[in-house]
Amino acid sequence: MVFKSRIKWIALFVLILSMGSLVVHLSITKSSGVQLAYSARDNLWQDFDSLLGAQDFRNKHLWRPVKSLETLQPYANPRNSYPAPSSTNNRFIYAKIFGGFDKIRSSICDLVTISRLLNATLVIPELQESLRSKGISNKFKSFSYLYDEEQFIAFLKNDVIVTKTLPESLKAARKRNEFPLFKPKNSASPKFYLEDVLPKLKKANVIGLIVSDGGCLQSTLPASMPELQRLRCRVAFHALQLRSEIQVLGKKMVDRLRKSGQPFLAYHPGLVREKLAYHGCAELFQDIHSELIQYRRAQMIKQKFILEELIVDSRLRRDNGLCPLMPEEVGILLKALGYSQKAIIYLAGSEMFGGQRVLIPLRAMFPNLVDRTSLCSTDELSELVGPETPLPENTFKMPPRKSDKQLKEEWNKAGPRPRPLPPPPDRPIYQHEKEGWYGWLTENDTEPSPSPMDLRNQAHRLLWDALDFAVSVEADVFFPGFNNDGSGWPDFSSLVMGQRLYERPSSRTYRLDRKVIQELFNITREDMYHPNRNWTLRVRKHLNSSLGESGLIRQSMLSKPRSFLSHPLPECSCRTSALEDSRQLRSDDGRFLYGGEDECPKWIKSAGVEKSKTDDGDQPDYEHDLLAEQSETEEEFAKSKVASAFDQDEEWDPND
Repeated sequence: MVFKSRIKWIALFVLILSMGSLVVHLSITKSSGVQLAYSARDNLWQDFDSLLGAQDFRNKHLWRPVKSLETLQPYANPRNSYPAPSSTNNRFIYAKIFGGFDKIRSSICDLVTISRLLNATLVIPELQESLRSKGISNKFKSFSYLYDEEQFIAFLKNDVIVTKTLPESLKAARKRNEFPLFKPKNSASPKFYLEDVLPKLKKANVIGLIVSDGGCLQSTLPASMPELQRLRCRVAFHALQLRSEIQVLGKKMVDRLRKSGQPFLAYHPGLVREKLAYHGCAELFQDIHSELIQYRRAQMIKQKFILEELIVDSRLRRDNGLCPLMPEEVGILLKALGYSQKAIIYLAGSEMFGGQRVLIPLRAMFPNLVDRTSLCSTDELSELVGPETPLPENTFKMPPRKSDKQLKEEWNKAGPRPRPLPPPPDRPIYQHEKEGWYGWLTENDTEPSPSPMDLRNQAHRLLWDALDFAVSVEADVFFPGFNNDGSGWPDFSSLVMGQRLYERPSSRTYRLDRKVIQELFNITREDMYHPNRNWTLRVRKHLNSSLGESGLIRQSMLSKPRSFLSHPLPECSCRTSALEDSRQLRSDDGRFLYGGEDECPKWIKSAGVEKSKTDDGDQPDYEHDLLAEQSETEEEFAKSKVASAFDQDEEWDPND
């Protein structure tokens, strides 16, 4: 017995020593690990500013200009004899423009071109989204809400006579609807205006145009009218200057984005309800958003805008490139290209259908995702809007509660007995169920008319789009989420791409083919966050090639026939050095798809040489040849994968 008790005590003592040793080791390990983690975190935050401002050597080529396009220069001046407009002209064209920022910009260019074609005086167009009746500030008129009127009139003095209003003798007749009124389509030809509109203009001296399709003149004009195409360029890229307040705030936003010394990328998702409904992309969304898209699509079918069935296969439409790239897909493409997690991405667009939820994956991959609300204070945006008459924010009112007397009277009038028990009391109606822009879906089959606050917000979207347009044009890189959609309407991304192609042709603008991209995504749809090497190289090859010649050819084939401003080549550009005949490409109808630009005048060549010397002196050449980049070796690929692993956030894969 004594022997057994001693063994028990010895075993207990050994167990206590073991537990004590284990506790001591765990405490030492924990304290050293915590100290190491905190010291690493302190060093990280100390070096954060320098890390954000510095660019990785291996990523420099992702921001550099495209060398193959550096010979292109903007040149929209008239080439041949171009008489000034007659000062004795007494014919007037007034117009009403419906639509958002992109439709307004394209429509104004068409109106100026038509005025030149018909030798008429253009009255400053009325923008229906920014009328006083829409609740905008009394400080602005319709056109001046977005653009500088004086600059518009002065710049076009050698092209078209522009006046602010009709003469007083004609205003009363316009109110009585005595003048002919036309509603041209965006595919209207010059022949239509010369044969149908011009005779009535000569007879009445005044005509009115209602423009609602984002334009009133076909994009591709006959080869005998190149000067009218250049006039479109002069209007869009020179005469249509945003009002000074928008320009100043836009420049501030660009300066704030580049404050750290790092370049930035602008991305426009293109998630607009109108376009999603037109192409039948409802199934790409969930819940209430799918219903809203389908409701709008049913409206468009009823209005004969769409000659298709209401329910279509959205996945098939997406695979054909007819639906926008989702922000998650764009983030994966940017990661495949090699953009660092620290890259600054500016989110453009006043309408983000689907809300912030669709941006969660992109924000997890690129935390430096910002928009105008991140860069501008509330006061700065309020000053841009101007002083406005206050409107009631909450227009919803709870139904009046019935008194006990009314309830008893209804019960007595309910009919012969036996009667059913009275229904239970209504569930309380919460404000978020009624005040939201989608609240009507729970009660009605028809969308209610816009409230005064809705109309004012629509006018504000013009300003937000104008700000985003200014920032996107100045961005180091532009990535479109949805362009060349085939609807025939102008879109924001295409206008930005056209402006960048005119002002800075060599700036990095991705002109991807969504059908090819979706074919690549279908290969790795089940594991998009861990693609293999071959998939990554194929994505890089397609996106890098879209920056240059192949991208311009695709734009010329798909985008230019619908919107000239999206691809103003070769009419509005010139080359400092001639392009070889073997590299020029024509379509079946003889139109240039690539090449065909005139040789630049000497003053443009000299200015281009000076600029290139300055650029070469300021920035070393870090750009690698695209072919060398695409054929990187196994060792280089392994190094890039290891380096990118250090850049990745824990949230890079939401499924992990």
